[in-house]
Amino acid sequence: MPIALAPINQELKVIRVLADDKTKKHLESLGILVNSSLTVISSVNGGVVVAVKEGRLALDRSIASKILVA
Repeated sequence: MPIALAPINQELKVIRVLADDKTKKHLESLGILVNSSLTVISSVNGGVVVAVKEGRLALDRSIASKILVA
């Protein structure tokens, strides 16, 4: 499921990133890569705030729809 639809405060595993190579590399540099874990802190109108490692990231609707988690 896309991260925009994921439950809040539950640890999730990234299973796929459906983006171009440039965007994938940028997300990887931020800690979002396949098999990494993250937690959705909040979700509003398709945009999400996620906890990745020790940091937090805000992702807009277009990017959040391209990150698939389980």
